Amino acid sequence: MTVGNVSGIAETDPGYGQLIAALFRRRLWLVGIFFGVLSVVTVYTLLKKPIYQSSMQLLVEPNYQSKKDAGTGAENQFADSTVEIDYSTQLTQMRGSQLLQKAVALLQTDYPDLKAAELQKALVLTQVEEDKVKTKIFQVVYTSDDPEKTQKVLKAVQRVYQDYNREQQKLRLTRGLSFVDEQLPRVERQVDRAENDMEQFRKSQNLVDPELQSRALIDALSNVQKERQSNQAQMREVQGRYQTLQKELALSPQQALIAARLSQSSRYQSLLNEIQKSELAIVQQRLRFKPASPFVQQAIDQRQRQRNLLADEVRRILGSNAAQVDVKGDSGLSVGQLSATDLTLASALVESQVNLAALQGRAQSLAEAERSLQQQLQRFPSLLAEYGRLQPKVQIGRDTLQQLLKARQDIALEIARGGFDWQVVEEPKLGRQIGPNLKQNILLGAVAGLMLGSVAAFIRDTMDDSVHTPDDLKQATVPLLGMVPTLQLEEGLSALVPFREAGSLPPVMQVVHWQPFRESLDLIYKNIQLLPSAAGLRSLVVTSALAGEGKSTIALGLAISAARLHQRVLLIDADLRRPSLHQQLDLPNQYGLSTLLTRQTPLRQSSDIQLSHSYTDIPLSILTSGPIPADPAQLLSADRMGDLMQVLEQTYDLIIIDAPPVLGIVDAMLTASFCSSMVLVGRIGHVTRAELLQATALLGKLNIIGIIANGADLAVNRYLAYDRKGQYDRKGQLASL
Repeated sequence: MTVGNVSGIAETDPGYGQLIAALFRRRLWLVGIFFGVLSVVTVYTLLKKPIYQSSMQLLVEPNYQSKKDAGTGAENQFADSTVEIDYSTQLTQMRGSQLLQKAVALLQTDYPDLKAAELQKALVLTQVEEDKVKTKIFQVVYTSDDPEKTQKVLKAVQRVYQDYNREQQKLRLTRGLSFVDEQLPRVERQVDRAENDMEQFRKSQNLVDPELQSRALIDALSNVQKERQSNQAQMREVQGRYQTLQKELALSPQQALIAARLSQSSRYQSLLNEIQKSELAIVQQRLRFKPASPFVQQAIDQRQRQRNLLADEVRRILGSNAAQVDVKGDSGLSVGQLSATDLTLASALVESQVNLAALQGRAQSLAEAERSLQQQLQRFPSLLAEYGRLQPKVQIGRDTLQQLLKARQDIALEIARGGFDWQVVEEPKLGRQIGPNLKQNILLGAVAGLMLGSVAAFIRDTMDDSVHTPDDLKQATVPLLGMVPTLQLEEGLSALVPFREAGSLPPVMQVVHWQPFRESLDLIYKNIQLLPSAAGLRSLVVTSALAGEGKSTIALGLAISAARLHQRVLLIDADLRRPSLHQQLDLPNQYGLSTLLTRQTPLRQSSDIQLSHSYTDIPLSILTSGPIPADPAQLLSADRMGDLMQVLEQTYDLIIIDAPPVLGIVDAMLTASFCSSMVLVGRIGHVTRAELLQATALLGKLNIIGIIANGADLAVNRYLAYDRKGQYDRKGQLASL
């Protein structure tokens, strides 16, 4: 067994722990790049010239202002009809090389080498914002290596901007005045033509405002239609009442009127009473006398005289309508005999007739009015269309003329007033030093170095295919049986001093008796026993993908753990090419596995096999490899190997075989073919993922029950966290078996 230093760190978190572990493994890359970047930044900062900066602020009234911000001022609308520039355009113009060239010309005396391109590059113009609202203040910032130069440059720029503003404002207003003077005559002619056309239209159509008049006609038509609907409802109501009264009286309105007049005449009623008395007298006389009797004739004559008087009274009452009443007959005498109720009904019937006639006349009048209004409205669509074409021309012309007149007046006042200087809110001062900032640059360099170093470390770690954590071993698609810790150099080796001084145990046995190592192997062996695939386990092959992964030490540890649990255990060194078990345990190797496989005598029982025993009190049997044969693969594949395993399994509860590595040679697969189970040992930081996957692929058809992580620091850290006696220091250096 060999002991060497490896890099590692306890991983407690599956995400961040792996990142920290990768950085720790590549700490040389991280530290190197970090200090390299920091050194470059520091040297650059110390060698760089100081940088100074000065600023000023201008209140920029809208010389070129967009229509959106101009408001309703006529001087802004008509000052220059071809210009619509916002603050962004104003800033662009102020950054232009033409204006800056004028500033360079003013600075030629003090700075003859100054160029417009240099000034344009170092000059920064921005619009000041307050609470995310852009103001009318422009901030001008200039940066240079001379503090006086920054101030002088800004003063020259200020002068150029103010002169430029005055010139542009005066030119703009002059152009605007010329534009207004050109537009006024044309607009006046347009207004005159539009007003003349409107006047002719009103005279020809005898209208003042067709819209108002058409609206009045529409309202009148609507009222007439509403009145017609109301009149029709009343007619239906009166018609119903008229029909009802006529049905109850069984008389026409004319007959009801005649009967009502006669019934209300007292004289007519008296004559009817006399006639009724005469009728009664005639009946009595006929009962007493013969029809030809003078008494009967006298009564009949009297009745006739009374009827004649009744006829005269009817003519007096009814006039020309008297012919409708036959007073000579008996039926005519009943016409004027209406009761009080009948008189009321007759009066209501006559009234209904009168109302119905009135409503019918009103309906006819409303219908005629509606037809008249509709005829008048039919001519208004064309009139309104013509009026709609004429009226906007008049209104727009008047508004435009009024605006032009007001604009002419405002522009003239602006020109007469003069002076459109931009106000200086903040004067330029001597430049203040803004760089280089040593602390800031060092901090930025440290951050950049840390980031670049971390990226380089991650890239380098990504390029490394080695297995660094037990989680990486899970890619082998077999269960992780457990983790074997690395040896703590300070406390772990000091704990082995008594054994070394006594010389009683070889170094490998000293490591096997190290408490964290032994506890880890006990746990692994228990996990193997609990696996369903390891039920009835009698023989177990321990191998690895590569040499030097600690499989021999782990095989010995598993054998001791099984023996401590009262198992009869046999440990066999099956590495016939490079045997090491006899060297680690200081055992003779003249007789061993190769000797048994080359003999021709049959194996009947385990007493025929010569075994070696360890130096401890643990009952552990060991079969070394024996002399190295010429062809190990031939020996391991012979039937005698199977016979040997059958004989040994009859004597021992568990046989653990230390087999050669899987990759490169076939010995491990041959040995495993005669055993019930197999485990793979993977050393953290030694084997790669590709080699591990290749090994598990080769052993896929065999009963491989799991993998053991060798050199996992997490295992010893967990053990030390549990050990409260402080026998093992957590700060000890890490090592692997």
